[in-house]
Amino acid sequence: MYLCKNLLSEMETAAIPVVIYAEGTPNPSAMKFVANTLLIKGEALEFTSLANAGKSPLALELLKFPFISSVFIASNYVTLTKTDHVDWEDVMNELREFIGGYLQARKPVLVDRVATAKGEITDSTPDPSEGYDELEKKIVSLLDEYIRPAVEQDGGAISFKSFHNGVVTVKLKGSCSGCPSASFTLKAGIEALLKRMVPEVNTVVAE
Repeated sequence: MYLCKNLLSEMETAAIPVVIYAEGTPNPSAMKFVANTLLIKGEALEFTSLANAGKSPLALELLKFPFISSVFIASNYVTLTKTDHVDWEDVMNELREFIGGYLQARKPVLVDRVATAKGEITDSTPDPSEGYDELEKKIVSLLDEYIRPAVEQDGGAISFKSFHNGVVTVKLKGSCSGCPSASFTLKAGIEALLKRMVPEVNTVVAE
């Protein structure tokens, strides 16, 4: 029975090849590597150093490349941010092959099903709206419905942090972090939408 299970597992692995393709993002320092398989469930995670990547073996291996400064892992893609001393055309194929080989070998993306952005394991996914008042919930709902899909399409993520005295503070991750066009998107897109839909909002800033 044990042998049969092993053979079945090997057949299933061989029958579903992992395909990785690269997509550019608005941030010239970030590249999105999309997989034809699910990587993680729930909130996207960002790792910016070897010290905080211990709970993600994939992020840990990617950060060992000397030209990778951050790893952002979402549902079916990885966004990598590089240093300035290399060009994507020189390293893109190497990274695509590495990610594809890692996933094809069925190595773990996370050591547990649920983790925080700092790599800390939690027992369950917390409700992000817990403790929010009605106005904050409305802002979060607008971000989730209108802003988040576009940001994720570009290989990034946005999350609500706080609302105080008319100021909405958000957290940008992935390709959005350090992107030259992020400030324009923040003001012309996100801030304009929230001010139109929620009169109490005066401005939007990124943490």
